Amino acid sequence: MAKKKKDSEETVSKKQQGIDNRFNIVGLRKPAMLLSLALILISIAALAVRGLNFGIDFTGGYVVEAGFESSAELSSIRSSLAEGGFTDAIVQHFGSASEVMVRIAPREDLTSASISSNILRLLEDAGQGAVEMRRVDFVGPAVGEELREQGGLSVLIALAFIVVYIWLRFEKKFSVGAVAALVHDVVITLGVFALTQLEFDLTVLAAILAVIGYSLNDTIVVFDRIRENFRKIRKATPEQVMNVSINQTLSRTMITSLTTLLVLIALFLLGGETIRGFSTALIVGVIVGTYSSIYVASSSILALGITREDLMPVVKEGDELEDIP
Repeated sequence: MAKKKKDSEETVSKKQQGIDNRFNIVGLRKPAMLLSLALILISIAALAVRGLNFGIDFTGGYVVEAGFESSAELSSIRSSLAEGGFTDAIVQHFGSASEVMVRIAPREDLTSASISSNILRLLEDAGQGAVEMRRVDFVGPAVGEELREQGGLSVLIALAFIVVYIWLRFEKKFSVGAVAALVHDVVITLGVFALTQLEFDLTVLAAILAVIGYSLNDTIVVFDRIRENFRKIRKATPEQVMNVSINQTLSRTMITSLTTLLVLIALFLLGGETIRGFSTALIVGVIVGTYSSIYVASSSILALGITREDLMPVVKEGDELEDIP
């Protein structure tokens, strides 16, 4: 009886202090970190063994634009091109439903002139009506390699600016946690593309940068609440403060993620081949980013030994005297 009364008094005391946990999220941080480590190792292994299936944007190739009298059926055009030996051709609309763009990987056995004539003949054989060739361009391997290098550099620059921003706004341990979560999200997203061999092009790279921004936004919301609770809840351990903070922001995080996923799933199902890679990268990124903002970021700063003193504002000598009338 006395034990029950003591537990009841401790519960009331915790509620009065703001320590009211619905879910013991921080208590699961060790299994979550093992899961993250396993996913990262699998992703790195997939990237090392299979690599990314780079699109023409990065490898170079031919871009052919053609116009039809009426709306063109992409499936018929793809079938005609595959029968003509262009099995890896990427076909998509641009501008309108009657305009088609065909992208083809470099072919050593064909010149630009022969590529143009062959593609025109196969488009006419697709049974979509009269065809007008608009443009034939060649993207060299050097340009593709430059785009690949600049894309990787853009991700590194984004991470560097994020480190500086988090360090200035919060504390250096928070910046390490934020970058750990972002690297976690990017590596796993790239690992999914390596495992599935989905084409990795500039739109997917744009999605990776969008994932970084989305994940960072979620992480900052959690960090803001952690900083606020460290200053407000005085008689609590760092683990309790983390748990309270994540519980308080959990509903906001889940609602934001679910509404975003609904839009992305619609894009994946209805957007067609043009944005299939883009929507896939964002779906994976939003799921992994939500998980990392809850577990990876907060667990990282907890492992670094964050304390209340790290987040208390610095009081300069003489400030107390200035406040005395």
